[in-house]
Amino acid sequence: MKLFCLVFAFVCLPGFLRAQGCSDAGICTFDKSGAQELPYPNQLDFSPQVAQGAEDIIYFAPSITYTHQFDKGYSLATRITYNQAHGDLGTRGQFGDVYLTGSRRWQNSQKHFWNLSVGLKAPLSAANLKINGYSLPMDYQPSLGTADLLLGLSYSRGFWDFSGGFQYPFLNKNRNSYFKEYSPTDDFESTNLFERKPDALLKINYKIIRRKMFQLQPALLTLYHLGNDSYENIYGQRVSINGSQGWTVNAVVSALWKWSPKQSVEVVAATPLAVRSSRPDGLTRAWVLSVNYQVKFK
Repeated sequence: MKLFCLVFAFVCLPGFLRAQGCSDAGICTFDKSGAQELPYPNQLDFSPQVAQGAEDIIYFAPSITYTHQFDKGYSLATRITYNQAHGDLGTRGQFGDVYLTGSRRWQNSQKHFWNLSVGLKAPLSAANLKINGYSLPMDYQPSLGTADLLLGLSYSRGFWDFSGGFQYPFLNKNRNSYFKEYSPTDDFESTNLFERKPDALLKINYKIIRRKMFQLQPALLTLYHLGNDSYENIYGQRVSINGSQGWTVNAVVSALWKWSPKQSVEVVAATPLAVRSSRPDGLTRAWVLSVNYQVKFK
Protein backbone atom coordinates (compact mmCIF):
# COMPACT_ATOMS: atom_id res chain seq x y z
CA MET A 1 0.00 0.00 0.00
CA LYS A 2 2.85 2.39 0.83
CA LEU A 3 4.49 1.67 -2.51
CA PHE A 4 1.22 2.25 -4.38
CA CYS A 5 0.71 5.66 -2.72
CA LEU A 6 4.27 6.64 -3.55
CA VAL A 7 3.90 5.68 -7.22
CA PHE A 8 0.55 7.49 -7.43
CA ALA A 9 2.06 10.67 -6.00
CA PHE A 10 4.86 10.82 -8.55
CA VAL A 11 2.98 9.61 -11.63
CA CYS A 12 -0.53 11.04 -11.31
CA LEU A 13 -0.21 14.28 -9.36
CA PRO A 14 2.20 16.22 -11.63
CA GLY A 15 -0.47 16.66 -14.28
CA PHE A 16 -2.74 18.53 -11.88
CA LEU A 17 -0.53 20.49 -9.51
CA ARG A 18 2.14 23.18 -9.53
CA ALA A 19 4.45 24.11 -6.66
CA GLN A 20 7.70 25.66 -5.64
CA GLY A 21 10.36 23.33 -6.95
CA CYS A 22 12.95 21.88 -4.61
CA SER A 23 16.39 23.56 -4.55
CA ASP A 24 15.48 26.55 -6.69
CA ALA A 25 15.53 29.12 -3.89
CA GLY A 26 18.46 27.29 -2.35
CA ILE A 27 17.20 26.06 1.01
CA CYS A 28 15.64 22.77 -0.19
CA THR A 29 18.99 21.01 -0.76
CA PHE A 30 20.95 23.03 1.77
CA ASP A 31 21.06 20.18 4.31
CA LYS A 32 22.94 18.04 1.76
CA SER A 33 26.07 20.17 2.28
CA GLY A 34 26.93 18.47 5.59
CA ALA A 35 30.21 17.09 6.81
CA GLN A 36 31.61 14.02 5.04
CA GLU A 37 33.24 10.90 6.43
CA LEU A 38 36.98 10.38 6.63
CA PRO A 39 39.38 8.94 5.37
CA TYR A 40 38.27 10.63 2.13
CA PRO A 41 38.17 14.32 3.08
CA ASN A 42 37.39 15.63 -0.42
CA GLN A 43 34.15 15.16 -2.30
CA LEU A 44 32.74 16.24 -5.68
CA ASP A 45 29.02 16.14 -6.51
CA PHE A 46 27.76 16.44 -10.10
CA SER A 47 24.00 17.04 -10.06
CA PRO A 48 22.06 17.50 -13.33
CA GLN A 49 18.35 18.24 -12.89
CA VAL A 50 15.36 18.42 -15.23
CA ALA A 51 11.95 19.84 -14.34
CA GLN A 52 8.69 21.12 -15.77
CA GLY A 53 7.43 24.53 -14.69
CA ALA A 54 4.57 26.92 -15.37
CA GLU A 55 3.17 26.96 -18.92
CA ASP A 56 5.11 23.76 -19.67
CA ILE A 57 8.53 25.42 -19.38
CA ILE A 58 11.26 22.77 -19.31
CA TYR A 59 14.32 23.37 -17.15
CA PHE A 60 17.80 21.90 -17.26
CA ALA A 61 19.66 22.86 -14.09
CA PRO A 62 23.02 21.20 -13.37
CA SER A 63 25.24 22.06 -10.40
CA ILE A 64 28.71 21.14 -9.12
CA THR A 65 29.63 20.97 -5.42
CA TYR A 66 33.04 20.56 -3.80
CA THR A 67 33.22 19.65 -0.10
CA HIS A 68 36.27 19.36 2.14
CA GLN A 69 36.13 17.62 5.51
CA PHE A 70 38.24 18.98 8.35
CA ASP A 71 38.90 17.38 11.72
CA LYS A 72 36.24 16.99 14.43
CA GLY A 73 33.27 17.01 12.03
CA TYR A 74 33.80 20.40 10.41
CA SER A 75 33.42 20.84 6.66
CA LEU A 76 33.35 23.58 4.04
CA ALA A 77 31.45 23.32 0.74
CA THR A 78 31.09 25.47 -2.35
CA ARG A 79 28.51 25.01 -5.10
CA ILE A 80 27.78 26.68 -8.44
CA THR A 81 24.51 26.33 -10.36
CA TYR A 82 23.42 26.75 -13.97
CA ASN A 83 19.84 27.09 -15.19
CA GLN A 84 18.40 26.88 -18.71
CA ALA A 85 14.69 27.48 -19.36
CA HIS A 86 12.93 26.48 -22.58
CA GLY A 87 9.34 27.63 -23.26
CA ASP A 88 7.03 29.50 -25.60
CA LEU A 89 8.91 32.77 -25.03
CA GLY A 90 12.22 31.19 -26.09
CA THR A 91 15.28 29.61 -24.50
CA ARG A 92 17.71 31.31 -22.12
CA GLY A 93 20.41 29.84 -19.93
CA GLN A 94 23.13 31.21 -17.66
CA PHE A 95 24.99 30.50 -14.45
CA GLY A 96 22.68 31.17 -11.52
CA ASP A 97 24.17 31.28 -8.02
CA VAL A 98 27.26 30.37 -6.03
CA TYR A 99 27.06 28.97 -2.48
CA LEU A 100 29.52 28.78 0.40
CA THR A 101 28.52 26.55 3.32
CA GLY A 102 30.18 25.64 6.60
CA SER A 103 28.93 22.65 8.59
CA ARG A 104 29.53 20.92 11.92
CA ARG A 105 28.48 17.30 12.41
CA TRP A 106 28.45 15.48 15.77
CA GLN A 107 26.77 12.64 17.63
CA ASN A 108 25.53 12.35 21.21
CA SER A 109 25.91 9.47 23.62
CA GLN A 110 22.93 7.63 22.11
CA LYS A 111 24.61 7.70 18.66
CA HIS A 112 22.11 10.19 17.31
CA PHE A 113 23.60 12.48 14.67
CA TRP A 114 23.25 16.26 14.39
CA ASN A 115 24.40 18.59 11.62
CA LEU A 116 24.45 22.39 11.84
CA SER A 117 25.05 24.41 8.64
CA VAL A 118 25.50 28.10 7.92
CA GLY A 119 25.79 29.37 4.36
CA LEU A 120 25.73 32.29 1.96
CA LYS A 121 24.23 32.39 -1.53
CA ALA A 122 25.44 35.02 -4.01
CA PRO A 123 23.72 35.67 -7.37
CA LEU A 124 25.56 35.48 -10.70
CA SER A 125 22.66 37.18 -12.48
CA ALA A 126 20.50 40.24 -11.83
CA ALA A 127 17.43 38.24 -13.01
CA ASN A 128 16.92 40.45 -16.06
CA LEU A 129 17.81 38.22 -19.01
CA LYS A 130 16.00 39.16 -22.21
CA ILE A 131 15.22 37.61 -25.59
CA ASN A 132 15.36 39.91 -28.65
CA GLY A 133 15.24 42.88 -26.29
CA TYR A 134 12.05 41.74 -24.56
CA SER A 135 11.99 41.36 -20.79
CA LEU A 136 11.37 37.88 -19.42
CA PRO A 137 9.40 36.85 -16.31
CA MET A 138 11.15 35.29 -13.33
CA ASP A 139 10.26 31.82 -14.65
CA TYR A 140 12.97 32.26 -17.31
CA GLN A 141 15.63 33.74 -15.03
CA PRO A 142 18.60 31.65 -13.77
CA SER A 143 18.63 33.31 -10.33
CA LEU A 144 16.37 35.22 -7.96
CA GLY A 145 18.99 37.98 -7.96
CA THR A 146 19.36 38.01 -4.17
CA ALA A 147 22.21 37.42 -1.74
CA ASP A 148 20.88 35.14 1.00
CA LEU A 149 21.82 33.86 4.44
CA LEU A 150 20.99 30.17 4.94
CA LEU A 151 20.72 28.30 8.22
CA GLY A 152 20.08 24.59 8.59
CA LEU A 153 19.86 22.00 11.37
CA SER A 154 19.33 18.27 10.82
CA TYR A 155 18.92 15.31 13.18
CA SER A 156 19.23 11.61 12.31
CA ARG A 157 18.04 8.70 14.41
CA GLY A 158 17.82 5.20 12.99
CA PHE A 159 15.58 5.23 9.92
CA TRP A 160 14.44 8.84 10.49
CA ASP A 161 15.95 12.16 9.39
CA PHE A 162 14.55 15.57 10.39
CA SER A 163 15.73 18.87 8.86
CA GLY A 164 14.84 22.49 9.49
CA GLY A 165 16.06 25.54 7.60
CA PHE A 166 15.74 29.27 7.13
CA GLN A 167 16.62 31.41 4.12
CA TYR A 168 16.84 35.19 4.43
CA PRO A 169 17.47 37.47 1.40
CA PHE A 170 19.56 40.27 2.92
CA LEU A 171 20.67 41.97 -0.32
CA ASN A 172 18.46 42.43 -3.36
CA LYS A 173 20.26 42.70 -6.72
CA ASN A 174 17.13 41.83 -8.71
CA ARG A 175 16.74 44.13 -11.74
CA ASN A 176 13.95 42.27 -13.48
CA SER A 177 11.85 44.53 -15.74
CA TYR A 178 8.96 42.27 -16.76
CA PHE A 179 5.42 43.70 -17.01
CA LYS A 180 2.69 41.31 -18.12
CA GLU A 181 0.82 44.26 -19.66
CA TYR A 182 3.58 44.57 -22.29
CA SER A 183 4.07 40.84 -22.83
CA PRO A 184 2.51 38.60 -25.52
CA THR A 185 1.10 36.52 -22.64
CA ASP A 186 -0.46 37.33 -19.27
CA ASP A 187 0.34 33.90 -17.79
CA PHE A 188 3.08 35.34 -15.57
CA GLU A 189 2.93 37.94 -12.81
CA SER A 190 4.58 41.34 -13.27
CA THR A 191 7.94 41.24 -11.46
CA ASN A 192 9.60 44.59 -12.25
CA LEU A 193 12.31 45.17 -9.55
CA PHE A 194 11.03 42.08 -7.76
CA GLU A 195 11.52 41.72 -3.99
CA ARG A 196 11.19 38.33 -2.31
CA LYS A 197 10.46 37.43 1.32
CA PRO A 198 12.27 34.76 3.42
CA ASP A 199 11.48 31.04 3.59
CA ALA A 200 11.31 28.51 6.43
CA LEU A 201 11.67 24.76 5.80
CA LEU A 202 10.85 21.49 7.53
CA LYS A 203 11.72 18.13 5.98
CA ILE A 204 11.07 14.60 7.27
CA ASN A 205 12.74 11.52 5.71
CA TYR A 206 12.10 7.86 6.44
CA LYS A 207 14.37 5.12 5.10
CA ILE A 208 12.17 2.27 3.85
CA ILE A 209 15.33 0.41 2.85
CA ARG A 210 18.64 1.06 4.58
CA ARG A 211 21.40 -1.25 3.42
CA LYS A 212 25.12 -0.79 2.99
CA MET A 213 24.89 -0.49 -0.81
CA PHE A 214 21.33 0.79 -1.31
CA GLN A 215 18.87 3.16 0.38
CA LEU A 216 15.30 4.10 -0.52
CA GLN A 217 13.57 6.91 1.34
CA PRO A 218 10.42 8.98 0.80
CA ALA A 219 10.23 12.43 2.36
CA LEU A 220 7.76 15.20 3.05
CA LEU A 221 9.19 18.68 2.46
CA THR A 222 7.23 21.73 3.63
CA LEU A 223 8.10 25.36 2.95
CA TYR A 224 6.49 28.44 4.40
CA HIS A 225 7.02 31.69 2.50
CA LEU A 226 7.03 34.31 5.26
CA GLY A 227 5.35 37.20 3.47
CA ASN A 228 3.89 38.50 0.22
CA ASP A 229 6.46 39.34 -2.44
CA SER A 230 6.26 42.67 -4.25
CA TYR A 231 7.18 44.51 -7.45
CA GLU A 232 7.34 48.12 -8.66
CA ASN A 233 4.55 49.18 -11.03
CA ILE A 234 4.82 51.58 -13.97
CA TYR A 235 4.16 54.53 -11.62
CA GLY A 236 7.12 53.66 -9.40
CA GLN A 237 4.89 52.36 -6.59
CA ARG A 238 5.67 49.12 -4.76
CA VAL A 239 2.80 46.64 -5.07
CA SER A 240 2.32 43.59 -2.86
CA ILE A 241 1.51 40.34 -4.72
CA ASN A 242 -1.41 38.79 -2.87
CA GLY A 243 -1.28 35.04 -2.37
CA SER A 244 2.51 34.73 -2.60
CA GLN A 245 2.74 34.14 1.16
CA GLY A 246 1.96 30.70 2.53
CA TRP A 247 2.66 26.97 2.46
CA THR A 248 4.08 24.69 -0.18
CA VAL A 249 4.21 20.94 0.49
CA ASN A 250 6.26 18.57 -1.68
CA ALA A 251 6.46 14.78 -1.77
CA VAL A 252 10.00 13.56 -2.41
CA VAL A 253 11.50 10.12 -2.99
CA SER A 254 15.19 9.27 -3.36
CA ALA A 255 17.14 6.12 -4.19
CA LEU A 256 20.87 5.89 -3.38
CA TRP A 257 23.27 3.30 -4.80
CA LYS A 258 26.75 3.11 -3.24
CA TRP A 259 29.00 0.68 -5.11
CA SER A 260 32.26 1.60 -3.34
CA PRO A 261 33.44 3.73 -0.39
CA LYS A 262 34.37 6.40 -2.95
CA GLN A 263 31.45 6.49 -5.39
CA SER A 264 27.66 6.65 -5.29
CA VAL A 265 24.72 7.88 -7.33
CA GLU A 266 21.39 9.19 -6.05
CA VAL A 267 18.17 9.70 -8.01
CA VAL A 268 15.62 12.13 -6.54
CA ALA A 269 12.07 12.84 -7.74
CA ALA A 270 9.65 15.43 -6.31
CA THR A 271 6.15 16.69 -6.96
CA PRO A 272 3.77 19.06 -5.11
CA LEU A 273 0.91 18.17 -2.80
CA ALA A 274 -0.12 21.72 -1.78
CA VAL A 275 0.75 25.12 -3.25
CA ARG A 276 0.68 28.85 -2.70
CA SER A 277 -1.97 30.56 -4.83
CA SER A 278 0.64 32.85 -6.42
CA ARG A 279 4.28 32.03 -7.23
CA PRO A 280 5.74 35.14 -8.95
CA ASP A 281 9.34 34.10 -8.12
CA GLY A 282 9.38 31.63 -11.04
CA LEU A 283 9.86 28.58 -8.82
CA THR A 284 6.70 26.83 -10.02
CA ARG A 285 7.38 23.13 -10.77
CA ALA A 286 5.06 20.30 -11.74
CA TRP A 287 7.81 17.75 -11.22
CA VAL A 288 11.55 17.65 -10.57
CA LEU A 289 13.96 14.82 -11.38
CA SER A 290 17.64 14.99 -10.44
CA VAL A 291 20.63 12.67 -10.47
CA ASN A 292 23.57 13.20 -8.12
CA TYR A 293 26.88 11.48 -8.82
CA GLN A 294 29.26 11.63 -5.86
CA VAL A 295 32.95 10.81 -5.81
CA LYS A 296 35.28 11.01 -2.78
CA PHE A 297 39.06 11.23 -2.79
CA LYS A 298 42.03 11.99 -0.55
